[in-house]
Amino acid sequence: MAEKKVRITLVKSPIGASPNQRKVLEALGLRKLQHAVEKPDTPQTGGAIDKVKHLVKVEQL
Repeated sequence: MAEKKVRITLVKSPIGASPNQRKVLEALGLRKLQHAVEKPDTPQTGGAIDKVKHLVKVEQL
């Protein structure tokens, strides 16, 4: 069985975001607007997404 993945796309600028939220984006590997990364759908990834959910778009793969 294939591992479930999510595609995370940065859709809003982190300029006004808190330093912790910027670190979460960096840890997820998001650098520029419209940059997308694919990550495994784990509880750790879900928690990170929850902290920056207002800045990203998430799609199940």
